Amino acid sequence: MQELHLPWLELSVVIPFIGAIYIKLLKNRNSAYMQCVLLCALTLICALGEWIDFMTLRIFEAHDHWDFLKAIFGRDVFVIDELNAPLLPLAALLYLMMVLSTLRTKLGRFSLAGALFSEAILIMTLSCREPWLIILLMSLATIPPWLEMRSRKQSTGVYTVHMSLFIGLSVVGWWLVPVNEAGIPDTSSSLAIIGGAMLTAAGLLRSGIVPVHCWMTDLFEKAAFGTALLFVTPMTGAYMIMRIVLPIAPPWALQSIALVSLFTAVYSAGMALVQTDSRRFFCYLFLSHSSLVLVGLELLTPIGLTGALCIWISVGLSLGGFGLTLRAVEARMGRLSLSKYHGLYEHMPTLAGLFLLTGLGSIGFPGTIGFIGMELIVEGAVEIYPSIGTVVVLAAALNGIAILYAYFRVFTGTRHMASISLNARPQERFAVLTLTFLIIGGGLVPQPGVASRYHAAKELIAHRLIKTESLEHHRVTEH
Repeated sequence: MQELHLPWLELSVVIPFIGAIYIKLLKNRNSAYMQCVLLCALTLICALGEWIDFMTLRIFEAHDHWDFLKAIFGRDVFVIDELNAPLLPLAALLYLMMVLSTLRTKLGRFSLAGALFSEAILIMTLSCREPWLIILLMSLATIPPWLEMRSRKQSTGVYTVHMSLFIGLSVVGWWLVPVNEAGIPDTSSSLAIIGGAMLTAAGLLRSGIVPVHCWMTDLFEKAAFGTALLFVTPMTGAYMIMRIVLPIAPPWALQSIALVSLFTAVYSAGMALVQTDSRRFFCYLFLSHSSLVLVGLELLTPIGLTGALCIWISVGLSLGGFGLTLRAVEARMGRLSLSKYHGLYEHMPTLAGLFLLTGLGSIGFPGTIGFIGMELIVEGAVEIYPSIGTVVVLAAALNGIAILYAYFRVFTGTRHMASISLNARPQERFAVLTLTFLIIGGGLVPQPGVASRYHAAKELIAHRLIKTESLEHHRVTEH
């Protein structure tokens, strides 16, 4: 396997990890904020450098410079391929925009050191291919939100039970799957089937699939909005399914995941329509979109998988920007109730426009980055089951209605009287406008992104077939 020219990946992990320790030692909040923004910007530069370096190689995968891990595990552990190459800068961008848009008055509620630590863990997770290490890193990622809820004197029972169940299912599930000398999981034994089922359940739980989704609504209610956003938006549950479950799951199991995810997409879209709390509304909106990603990932057709990978990027940008906008409004008005009109458009027209644009971008409105992805995922679904395509369109329609409903409730309907300016601060406008530029740019010039995702989809399907054939050949050789 070819190696990257420079140690971009190591730098994108070391910078936020060391930075978290450094920020924790600083006593001045304003200084800590400026230093944290700088560290997040450096991490984004390194992640972009990794992506550009990888594209210049014109290969499917490349490894980093951490050769000592190869000596431990017997193979490359941290690998950059066409699946995760764009996910790393996307994750770094979300963290930078989240920190940058945090108001100075809210620094006491949002842990800067915790955000940097979580960013380091996330980048390692998204670049990892070793199942045991993925499970370990995803387990570590559950700690910062738990500590924050404890520091806010909130009940952590629901979150603790679900994350403990996720860790237990992941550890026991992979332990039950035997791996042969070539490093390929042997799925022929009954224990492997049980282990695969447990890993699937763990991935679905971490993704918030119905009926094991209540931990996510609980997280949004009790943790800081920024912390909850950064924990769920990168969709590490989907990444776990792609890296661990997809190579060993039989076709019927993948189709079952797709059907459960499809039900979750429609159910969550319907729930978003009836929510009266803005955070719960966003949570169900995100659950619906992330479930659509899982639907496409499990179709195992080039078109469907391409659509899922495009939607993955679209959800990160669009709902990331939508969440940042809603967070900015909440920072001024407190928790928003959608049971009444607030009439905030006159006081924050910029945030109102960004709220509507990022929301519509998430449902694949024409001219946005999600449009092509939504079309591809519908076409891929129709190839297998025509009725599935109709249900996907229904989920998208319900999400669109929910977004417009929330927009009218927050920004129209009455006149709000305020004695101070409520308009967006420059750093907030910069953060959301950056994501908006990417949303519109990806929609107006979609070909490079779609071509990259299509090539990645074909390679992922081909690698799954190669592993299946290698396992069959190994069985024949043993007999």
